[in-house]
Amino acid sequence: MAIEVKVLRCGDEKVLMNVAAGVFDNPINPEFTREFLEDKRHHIAVAIDDGVVVGFASGVHYIHPDKPPELWINEVGVAPTHRRRGLGKAVMCALLEVGRANKCKMAWVLTDRHNAAAMRLYASIGGTEGADDSGTSNVTQGYSFDLSERCVFGASDRDTTDDKK
Repeated sequence: MAIEVKVLRCGDEKVLMNVAAGVFDNPINPEFTREFLEDKRHHIAVAIDDGVVVGFASGVHYIHPDKPPELWINEVGVAPTHRRRGLGKAVMCALLEVGRANKCKMAWVLTDRHNAAAMRLYASIGGTEGADDSGTSNVTQGYSFDLSERCVFGASDRDTTDDKK
């Protein structure tokens, strides 16, 4: 059976009750899940293999008084058993599409500079380095995504995500 990539909505809480080890940092909390999915500004795209969530990308779209809507990418995770299969790219591209649908002009993410796998992932789907250079440059690396452009992703692409964001 093919792996399905799905953007979860309110009412999809049960999908997150069956998650592979190593996808999230902590066990899923049903109350937090409900609250997250009820908030229209919170978004999560998941990869599902035979009924089990094996990857995700989550984010929040927001507005600011002096800027157009943006999508902040909070976290990306892929089960160790499913890495290097293109799932990190697939869930990221699905999440970027959500941002585009919500009229976001750009998306951005920060990661630790020692997380080479995450940096390769973000660069491989069109991320531009330097989303935020206000912090200590040897600790974090920012990537921005122009949402006027489609995500760079092909069926033959392999996932380079070895670690979570």
